[in-house]
Order: sequence, then structure tokens, then C-alpha cells
Amino acid sequence: MRDANSNSWEARAEEYSLYGFTDLPSIHQRGTVVVTHGEGPYIFDTRGRKYLDANSGLWNMVAGFDHPGLIQAAQDQYARFPGYHAFFGRMSDQTVMLSEKLVEVSPFESGKVFYTNSGSEANDTMVKILWFLHGAEGKPQKRKILTRWNAYHGVTAVSASMTGKPYNSVFGLPLPGFIHLTCPHYWRFGAEGETEEQFTARLAAELEATIIKEGADTIAGFFAEPVMGAGGVIPPSKGYFQAIAPILKKYDIPLIADEVICGFGRTGNTWGSQTYDFMPDAIISSKNLTAGFFPMGAVILGPELSTRVQNAVEAIEEFPHGFTASGHPVGCAIALKAIDVVMNEGLAENVQRLAPRLEAGLAQIAQNPNIGELRGVGFMWALEAVKDRATKTPFDSALSVSERIANTCTDLGLICRPLGQSIVLCPPFILTEGQMDEMLEKLDAALKKVFAEVA
Repeated sequence: MRDANSNSWEARAEEYSLYGFTDLPSIHQRGTVVVTHGEGPYIFDTRGRKYLDANSGLWNMVAGFDHPGLIQAAQDQYARFPGYHAFFGRMSDQTVMLSEKLVEVSPFESGKVFYTNSGSEANDTMVKILWFLHGAEGKPQKRKILTRWNAYHGVTAVSASMTGKPYNSVFGLPLPGFIHLTCPHYWRFGAEGETEEQFTARLAAELEATIIKEGADTIAGFFAEPVMGAGGVIPPSKGYFQAIAPILKKYDIPLIADEVICGFGRTGNTWGSQTYDFMPDAIISSKNLTAGFFPMGAVILGPELSTRVQNAVEAIEEFPHGFTASGHPVGCAIALKAIDVVMNEGLAENVQRLAPRLEAGLAQIAQNPNIGELRGVGFMWALEAVKDRATKTPFDSALSVSERIANTCTDLGLICRPLGQSIVLCPPFILTEGQMDEMLEKLDAALKKVFAEVA
């Protein structure tokens, strides 16, 4: 429960902070958890309480909260060269090295990289790149952006327009020209009697019909997360990307993989596009790029787009876009170390080794009759709560079931995330078997307690 003391951390937070994506009734009742520090996958609050953070901060603290190598990389670079931009033909050596590394570890044979401060800005930048490119190639009408309902691509005006979430209506979004197609969630959106393969074929047909209706010469690009993250961890239906990629190619529409969450190991491979076996035209990266130790995003253009964009830039002698902290030397130094940590210090292998254990443990929990679906891959999973499993009927929204489960988990010393009627787990890559068992035991206890109260 919250501390009624007006000088408490909870009261001070509520007095002076405007919360984002936060359930205010919970805050008013329980107060803010004000965090002071972290050790490994655990965080600690001002009251000395310890929590296993099964949300990796916000998907991104994959190496934990006190990795000595990442801390040292930041300290060393701050001492050497604490900040700079990437404008006017000047950029730090760390920026150059990171661009080389990102192309090297990408699925592309060659490419170019542009830096931002977040995944939202990277998606926003990619839209501007597409608009710029098509205008330069004599197709200024080629501006519409295709995404999917329930997708999450960010919070800037453009990236929020790409995000297929109803809450953006309070901002008067989406902007015109942003088109949302069916979410590829077979369990929820498959028609009665429709096989998963038929569902995929229907979504592919919808895509082509939309392209024909809107006009291929008006569509700038198609953006897709390999696994929808903030939509509730929704893997694509079987064969989804293999069905849509040829259609996009046929109509000359770039396929952009939003790998902000999936990239750098979350799905068990370096890229989610590798997990689902498709080749995008560009990749959006953030979060795991710096293991959460620095705010950074990146647009990684594949070879074809790199050539076309470079030609367009040469024609007007500059690309008139950028951010003050784009390619920040400290961020780039941290990113170089983070990539090394994930790929060469055993973190990627740990995800591959423990993912089957995680899936098996969650499958056991999912036998609870109030769990309608277990879905996920690698180290990203969701359990969907339902009132009735057979009919997939959700609980009454007034019950705030997922929020109650998350709050109960917090009381037990576990941080997880409510998304819709789902509970999401995306633990740090450093998790041990014992810590995974702790996570599963506390989640199971919380689910049983809440379902006993509401079912």
C-alpha cells in the first residue's frame, strides 16, 4: 500500500511526475515504486525491497543492471570524449566503428546506418527516409505507410500513427495515410473453422487487395515487428512473412523489420527476421542495442535502399535530418560493448539454452483453466487470461485482471508487465536456472491468487 506521508518518495513522485503508460488507479492506491539500484536481474526500491525484474526494465536491460564491462565502457568513453554530434562531416571514431559493426552483424551484405535516440525516432526517421527517397525518384505521391493492428512502433506523431493501438485516438491519431491491416494473431483473429495456414493466406490476400485498392504507387513502405512486443508478444501466424514478402516485392514496397524489441537475441537469434526466415529491406534497432545503458536507436539500411538513398542525397548534396545526440560517442561505445557482451560473453547462448526450460515452465502454468493461450519464442512470452478458455471469453475489463496479477507479482517480489488481458515475461539474458524457477514460482502463485478472487 502507498505511504500517506506527504514527504514520502511515493507522494513526491505523484506530486511532480506526469506518468506515461501507467494505470493511475494502481498508483493512487499503491503508490509509485521508486527504484534506487540494481544487481544482476534484480532491482531495489527506496524501502529496501528486492524484485526480480522479469521485464528487463523495458525489454532492454538484457545484461542486468550492474554489468561491469558496460559500466567501464561508459566511464572510459566519458573520460576520453564525453559527447559530440554526427553533423557537418564530423563524427566520433566510436560512431564509425559501431556503423561497421552493425552492418557486419546484420543480415545484409552491405548497408548504411543512421542513428537516433530511441526506437520511436528510428521508425519516424525511416518513414522520412522513404518519403524523401520516393520524392527524389519522382514519386512524391508514394507516402502511405502500412502496418498492422496491435503493432507498436513508437510514440512520436509519425510512429504513433504507425502503432495500431486504439489509445492513440486521444491524440487525434493516426495521421492520414497510415493504414493498419489485420493483426497476425491466429488464436484471437482466426475465423471459426479456419486453419492457421488459411488465416495466413487470408492476411496475404488482404494485403494485396489493400495495395490494389490504395494504389501501389501511393504506398511508401510496410513496417512489421517479427514478433509484436507491446501488442502482447504475438508471433506471426505460420508462414506469414513468406506469404507477404513476395507481394510487397511484386509491388515494389519496401519491407521494414522493426527489431527494436526482437533484435540482438530476444527471439533466440541475433534478429527476429532470422528466426522467422525473411529478408527485410531495412532494420530498425534500439533497446538491446545498448543493453539499456544508453538511449539509442538505429536505422540499418540494406544494400538496395542504401544505394538508392545515397543517390537521392547526392542529388541535393545533403540529407536534411538528424538529432543533436545522433551517434553519441558514449552511446556508441556502450553499444559496441553491448553487442560484444550479448554475442560473445554467453548471453545469446544462455537464451538458446534456457528458452526450452522457460517454455516448459510456462506451459505447466498455462494448464490453469483461466489461461487461454501461451505464446512466444526465445525469451519473450505472454500468458493470456480468460474467463472461459473454450470460448476465449476475456474477463470483464472493469476487473483489471492483468493489472491485478502484475500488482500481486510485485507484492511477491517479481516485476512483470500487464498488456491487455495478458501478462508478459521478457527476462534478462543473464538469468540463471534458479532465478528462472523463482520467476515461474512467483508468477504461478500470483495467477492462482488472482484467479481465485475473480473467476
